Amino acid sequence: MNGTIITDGMNLPGMPWEERPEGSGEVMWRYSGNPVIPRDLLPDSNSIFNSAVVPFGEGYAGVFRCDDKNRRMRLHAGFSRNGIDWEIEPEPVRFQNDDPETGQWVYGYDPRVCFIEDRYYVTWCNGYHGPTIGVAFTYDFRTFHQLENAFLPFNRNGVMFPRKINGRFAMLSRPSDNGHTPFGDIFYSESPDLEFWGRHRHVMSPAKFEQSAWQCAKIGAGPVPIVTRKGWLLFYHGVLISCNGYVYSFGSALLDLERPWKVTHRSGPYLISPQKLYECVGDVPNVVFPCAALHDAGTGRIAVYYGCADTVTGLAFGYVDEIVEFTKRTSIL
Repeated sequence: MNGTIITDGMNLPGMPWEERPEGSGEVMWRYSGNPVIPRDLLPDSNSIFNSAVVPFGEGYAGVFRCDDKNRRMRLHAGFSRNGIDWEIEPEPVRFQNDDPETGQWVYGYDPRVCFIEDRYYVTWCNGYHGPTIGVAFTYDFRTFHQLENAFLPFNRNGVMFPRKINGRFAMLSRPSDNGHTPFGDIFYSESPDLEFWGRHRHVMSPAKFEQSAWQCAKIGAGPVPIVTRKGWLLFYHGVLISCNGYVYSFGSALLDLERPWKVTHRSGPYLISPQKLYECVGDVPNVVFPCAALHDAGTGRIAVYYGCADTVTGLAFGYVDEIVEFTKRTSIL
């Protein structure tokens, strides 16, 4: 794979990578050392999962969901030279915010990190009279400046695009309710200033059960979309409500480059579903939940960080070219 399908991205020759296992025909395959981040990397952590990783300096940085042993949902910054071995700060992120109305901390979980122009933007599920989308920026992963919440409660899975669309910041989200939402569609929104969000557009709904059951209950955007010659490559999670509860898997879609609310292709089969012990057994069984992706523009390699059973963090690998081809070949649209 030569990665020529990627049209915008960094060369990351040293990113985490493991070749496809011999004899495997899978489009994406798991890191043999999973889970890459255990639940107890911090002395007080109950679980570390659903976290965001980006290239930073000579290595990588990220914002991690670390639920502590009081089961409080907290965000922690972390750093790594190789994307595998992580040092996570023991103290939670303290957002700088001069407005006590929005700056009071309640909870935070499932972050994403997106580099735009000269800084890193963090979005997360922020507690403000229910779950909504918090937004902040950082230059160094040491100091974080909190902005206005993007939307009214209730909302989750806020994922920004890595460049402006039509001259405006752009974000995907998943309106929800106040609980463990048993439904959900993906929507698109734009903002001129990261304070006022509008131009809301519907992106896609859960699939019909008979068409693609793994994504028939609810869906939500995963890592920051990747620019390719075939459109924005989006990884997203989907949920099946089984007789034993929720089952979270993830697949892929292609969005129009100029109008990202228009889905051109959407995978029928999943890419990764809960099958390994660390994905099936944990605080919330049967969950794989992607939140971050590293990709090397030179080779087309991709590494997806995903939460496993709401307990630990895993890595899966693939080639962007193959994933795009898979998405088109299996599309249910």
